Amino acid sequence: MADVQDGRGKVIELVGRAQSAMLTTMTPAGDHVSRPMAVQETEFDGDLWFFAAADSDKVRQIQAEPRVNVSLSNDKKSEWTSIAGTAEIVHDPAKAEQLWSKPLEAWFPDGPRSPGVALIKVHADTAEFWDAPTSKVKQLLGMGRAIQRDNPDEFPVDNRTVEM
Repeated sequence: MADVQDGRGKVIELVGRAQSAMLTTMTPAGDHVSRPMAVQETEFDGDLWFFAAADSDKVRQIQAEPRVNVSLSNDKKSEWTSIAGTAEIVHDPAKAEQLWSKPLEAWFPDGPRSPGVALIKVHADTAEFWDAPTSKVKQLLGMGRAIQRDNPDEFPVDNRTVEM
């Protein structure tokens, strides 16, 4: 049980430091589509929040097929997280106000109560993460060991899948 809690704690930590995110949905034809999204600055508790235009393709795709994936990265720290979950479209002006940040005005100039504002809430089911040492020297030495010993597990990275 402690390992599960440690894994969840690690995911929470990595999501909090992520610098970019990609939301992947599925089209009616079954194709996966990914697009960059800004994760709203709120403490990650198993749910991720995004702003979207209510009439956008991503909203329609989520309404038709709510299973999504969100990949997050922090390249400066060599950290990557992939979250599989279920998305829902939320129309909640109070929550939009709570999550609002100034950069969103580029898409919604009238603020969180702009016409057509929708929130995407992604509830995480599982998360897989990769956390490598930030030192490029350690990464190169680990890669050399992995190649020399023909064992990819020698590469110094913490890689786990966690039930959320």
